Amino acid sequence: MNTIQMQNYIALIIVSLLAVVILLVGSFVRSGKLEHQADASIVAKKTLHFRDLPSGAVGVISADNGQMIAQVEGQAGFIRGILRAMARDRRMRQISSDDAFELVSRSDGRLTLIDLATNHRIDLESFGKDNAAEFAAFLTIAR
Repeated sequence: MNTIQMQNYIALIIVSLLAVVILLVGSFVRSGKLEHQADASIVAKKTLHFRDLPSGAVGVISADNGQMIAQVEGQAGFIRGILRAMARDRRMRQISSDDAFELVSRSDGRLTLIDLATNHRIDLESFGKDNAAEFAAFLTIAR
């Protein structure tokens, strides 16, 4: 066997092993043997609406009193990206964009945005502290 054939053979073995691991993990998750970790206690929570404004900004509105607590100007890539993903999920399910979102900060440091219409959750800290801080600001402003 020459070097190229040996490299191809090793690559085939690695890919095969990876496929087996993926199938085993998928099977394990589907079997229900993977326990869901309980959520830590809530430190702060705010129900919010996100609305497109005529200026092109996104208005962040408190669902409790209808007060605009912030405007997201410009591209604001992370905030807009998360909101686009959640809006897309609503469109696919043919759900109105009128329902609110819940922003929850937990004692273990997690920050979660929950779409109350679909129950879709995004753990924002998974995208890094700086990105999560963009949403966390809405909690401090809203108090």
